[in-house]
Amino acid sequence: MRTSTAQRVTRTGILLALMLFAIVPLLSMFTTALAEPGSPPQGLSWPAHPHWRNFLDAWNSANLLALFRSSALIVLGVVPATVAMATAAGYALAQLKVPGGKAIYTVLIVGLTLPVEALITPLYYDLRSMGLLGTRPAIVLPLIGLLMPFGVFWMRAHFLGAETALTEAAKIDGAGTWQIFRRVHLPLATPALSALSVLFFLATWNQYLLPLVLVDDPAKRTVAGGLGAFQGQYGTDIVLLCAGSLLIILPSLVIFLVFQRNFVKALLQGAVK
Repeated sequence: MRTSTAQRVTRTGILLALMLFAIVPLLSMFTTALAEPGSPPQGLSWPAHPHWRNFLDAWNSANLLALFRSSALIVLGVVPATVAMATAAGYALAQLKVPGGKAIYTVLIVGLTLPVEALITPLYYDLRSMGLLGTRPAIVLPLIGLLMPFGVFWMRAHFLGAETALTEAAKIDGAGTWQIFRRVHLPLATPALSALSVLFFLATWNQYLLPLVLVDDPAKRTVAGGLGAFQGQYGTDIVLLCAGSLLIILPSLVIFLVFQRNFVKALLQGAVK
């Protein structure tokens, strides 16, 4: 009993420490965003006269409405297409006898090791030769390619743990490959698909380097790419910078809170399997 109690206390202490590690910076940014414009940061101290208008000023100054619209278009172009292709590829590599499947999977794993910084220069010249430089497809297409290796890895791991008895039962009932995938395995993959969609949303929404290098129009970048221009213009006004950063972070927090149950369920499924 003493050992069990000590373990519970230790786990609780670690969780509280991690929670504080994540929440304290956000609270500090929030209190700073409510301070008087142009004033130095005051840490976690609540301002005597909160300036809620700072969020509106940051919204208008950084033209966040156009950036949010651009980010939404980029997310809609990246996430559904990447999740669909990664799901199909992961299922094929896990459940179907694809010729050269091991070699294909090895190439995809190698793709996980390639940093974006090493690819940015060839991407720039390739997109320029295709006439896409400066457009949103210049962000969407590379992101799809960069996210695919992890998506295939994630979905393949899920489908490898699928019950073979369900597949055999569906075959006995006369179901074809497509029907087995669509009616048996795809509904069971909902937690994994939801978690993957959240991860791809966060990766796309927070993408900074590609929009900054490949698109010269700030209105066509992601909100994270626009933050660089915002910081350059208001680098000395930490209050507005914190207000703008919180506005940019807010959609990511909302998406994660909405889908956190599916995210945790997908992780627990993998642990159990």
